[in-house]
Formats: sequence, C-alpha cells, structure tokens
Amino acid sequence: MRRAGAATLLGLTLVTSSCAAPRTTTPSPIAEPAPLVRTSTSAPPTTTTPLPAPPCAVTTGACVSLTQHLAWLLRDDKVVRGPVPAGFGPPDQATPAGSFRVAWKDREHTSSVYGTDMPNSVFFAAGGIAFHAGPLDAPSHGCVHLTDADSAAFFEGLNVGDAVQVR
Repeated sequence: MRRAGAATLLGLTLVTSSCAAPRTTTPSPIAEPAPLVRTSTSAPPTTTTPLPAPPCAVTTGACVSLTQHLAWLLRDDKVVRGPVPAGFGPPDQATPAGSFRVAWKDREHTSSVYGTDMPNSVFFAAGGIAFHAGPLDAPSHGCVHLTDADSAAFFEGLNVGDAVQVR
C-alpha cells in the first residue's frame, strides 16, 4: 500500500515532506571519524635579534656609536636606556670621537652661534657639543641629536662629571 508522500525505491520506503529532503527508513552507514588535527593555542616561537651592546668602556654615563647611529645611557655598568637612535654632524662639522666628561647641562638652551633651540642639552665636548633634542633626519652642527623623549632621559640620567665616550 502506498501512502501519499511515500515512494518505494529498491525495496526501501522513502517518505518525503514539503520542506525536507527524502529520508530513508534504514540507517545510513556510519562514516569514519575524521582524523584529529592537533592545534596549539600558544603563539609560534618568535626569534628576536638581540639588541647591540654598547661598544664603549663607560660604566656610568653615555656611549655613542657613530657607525651604528646609536646611543646608550648607562648606570653602574647597566644599560638604563638604549640603544636609541642618534643623529650627528656631517663630515665638515663631524661629531668628535673620543672620551669626554659631562661639563654642564641646560634644559632650555639656545645656541649662541646658530640661534637654534637645543632642548635638554647635556654638554660634553669643546665647542658646545652636546646631547640634545633634534631631528634625527637632519645633520647637527656636531652635536648628538636624540628624540624628545630620549633627550629628556639623557638629561635626567647624566650628571656633571659622568663619562661620555663617542666611537
């Protein structure tokens, strides 16, 4: 006996409805389980390049690398800031290399020679050479340009008499 909405196919009775696909009255074969894929919730290992060490013998003071365009602030043989980017003078007004001592500091200095502002100035070499805030992409007149934040940290971290080595 056939019912409305039912059909016989290969000996199986199929029942259909208006909103579903035909279903068989016999159970469908059980599919093989999918292989387990192990996922990790932790981030993949990252490799980091170690920061360059200061190339100077200074234990308390500042170290400057002319070739790397970097500077470090050190206290008790530990780096307290750096390496930080630094800008220098061009060949005709080169930043002097050598070992120096902080001579004096002036938070709001203006150059008497060039009339330019030199915020957070820490003077360490003859001729008015200092660490101070200045553009890293423009040459100085021999000074060491640092960002505003780095120059403020060097101003606070360096004391008169501290060593400065420029290499």
